[in-house]
Amino acid sequence: MNNTVKTAEKQVADIVTAAVKKAQEKGLLPEAELAQFKVEIPADRKNGDYSTNAAMAHARVFRIPPMKIAQTIIDEAELDGTYFGKVETVSGFINFTLSQSFYADVLKCVEALGKDYGHSDMFAGKRALVEFVSANPTGPMHVGNARGGAMGDCLAEVLTWAGYKTEREFYINDGGNQIEKFGLSLDIRYRQHFGEDIEMPEDSYHGQDIIDHADKFAEIYGDKYMHTTDEERKKALVDYALPINIAGLERDLLKYKIKYDTWFKESTLHNSGAAKKVVEILTEKGYTYEKDGAVWFRAEQFGCDKDFVLVRSNGFLTYIVPDIAYHYNKLCIRNFDLAVDILGADHHGYVPRLKAALTALGIDPERLKVVLMQMVRLVKDGEVIKASKRSGKAITLVTLLDEVPIDAARFIFNMREANSHCDFDLDLAVEQSAQNPVYYCQYAHARICSIFRKLNEKGVTFDGCTKEQAEMLTTDEEKELIRFIASLTGEVENAAKQLDPSKLTRYAVELATLFHKFYNACRCDVDDKDLACARLFLCRCTQTVLSNVLGLLKVDAPESM
Repeated sequence: MNNTVKTAEKQVADIVTAAVKKAQEKGLLPEAELAQFKVEIPADRKNGDYSTNAAMAHARVFRIPPMKIAQTIIDEAELDGTYFGKVETVSGFINFTLSQSFYADVLKCVEALGKDYGHSDMFAGKRALVEFVSANPTGPMHVGNARGGAMGDCLAEVLTWAGYKTEREFYINDGGNQIEKFGLSLDIRYRQHFGEDIEMPEDSYHGQDIIDHADKFAEIYGDKYMHTTDEERKKALVDYALPINIAGLERDLLKYKIKYDTWFKESTLHNSGAAKKVVEILTEKGYTYEKDGAVWFRAEQFGCDKDFVLVRSNGFLTYIVPDIAYHYNKLCIRNFDLAVDILGADHHGYVPRLKAALTALGIDPERLKVVLMQMVRLVKDGEVIKASKRSGKAITLVTLLDEVPIDAARFIFNMREANSHCDFDLDLAVEQSAQNPVYYCQYAHARICSIFRKLNEKGVTFDGCTKEQAEMLTTDEEKELIRFIASLTGEVENAAKQLDPSKLTRYAVELATLFHKFYNACRCDVDDKDLACARLFLCRCTQTVLSNVLGLLKVDAPESM
């Protein structure tokens, strides 16, 4: 992918390196091996658009003051054919100022790449698996899942843009204690349906969905299962209700614009023997021992604070064993280069245990990245709420999406880094004003569309502009907007490396801000037709980039509002 920012950065390094070698050949600098130096974009661009510490880096090598080295490099620097029109030194730093050619090429690159602008090949050839939400299938999803869903789905798209071949996966916890509790809860409600006087245990599932499942099951099968064993009855109830719940999860997540490549069942790890197999492998490697009739993993040997149990004295596997087997499957059987889990912050102590086991199994633990997500608080009228005003019950993903636009939910949940607490303002999410970040970005896109719509109504067709015309964009507002457009690919790469999709929501807001700033300062309907054409071209390119970023976030880019 064409990346003008990286091209410019490389040109700085090449200009400096060539200038030093040229000065050495002339005897202006001593013969010595070139030192490593940095090329950076300074926070304050008043002295230049790119800066390098090359003079200071070579001061020790050449035994010459940095200012003298800097001036020598500047004297020998060749800028022809590069993106730079000026080079000077300030306090030993060498600063390069971009020429208009750079700004024009950025926009021509956007025009050429269109929907692909912003993509990178940084991780080309690698495969990534993002597992997120993975809510227990025993009940509806809550607002925490709403945040995890938006974050995981956008992160998967970010990784795709950065070059990974990315897949999305939902891990169905259809084994373990929660399914036992699910079966028991259904069993009691079924028996109550037929008049049996039995109370629900306090720690069972008390939701209306359990009652509805039991009643529907009774409607289909009558009292047939009142005459079977408890185990047979519970199994029949779970076999009936669980697929309905899973289908409901899939339906609700599709409404949220999330489509998974794979729905992976925990039960397959038990049924195939894969869960027991990882215990056998760890034992064969000498990383387990028996104590009090249980099988323990030597976790301390791999940096954990204490060893932990894999197999209880009654022969049952602990909850972490299928999780180990699941990640072994991801990284060793299916051979993903990168596995990313989006988990709640309460899994903080779980991650080192899982990584220790993977290390013992011979898997590089750095191939597993875990994003720990902080809690969500819903706010309405300035107060934290815990229940839906309409239903009086805890707000689920479905009730949330009934109350706020899907685009607003996805965007706002991605405004903060995962490790930050999220206050989701229900009033702000439905507000049609600049205070609502997704509305603000969508309005910017619609505003640009209206510019071209009005031109078409006048019978004017815009067909782009030449590079020479694009080089006429010289105001501070124009150049600031173009530089920001140029930074998109770098933002995508940083978001992928840091597993932080919030960088792209913030990018969209800043892009909209810079566009409004430019549009308010620079009229497009000027008498100079070439300049008018260039400014319309900048509008069109901004529209493309904003549409691309909103598309990455799976947020609509409306043409009118």
